[in-house]
Amino acid sequence: MTIQAINVRNQFKGVIKAIHEGQVVSEIDVQTASGIVTSVITTRSVRDLELKIGSEVIAFVKSTEVSIAKL
Repeated sequence: MTIQAINVRNQFKGVIKAIHEGQVVSEIDVQTASGIVTSVITTRSVRDLELKIGSEVIAFVKSTEVSIAKL
């Protein structure tokens, strides 16, 4: 599935403002035009995606989760 295949209403483009890293999971705060969106993802994913404060990302919202994709 590509980013374009996901419904645009479920996407929020933004910039990472904070990363609260834990041993297993981390919280990522993304500043969007609609406000802050927070995602909980694995700390391994934070490292694999090389996410840092200031990274441009898209937050994908589902009813049970918020996912992150690096731009």
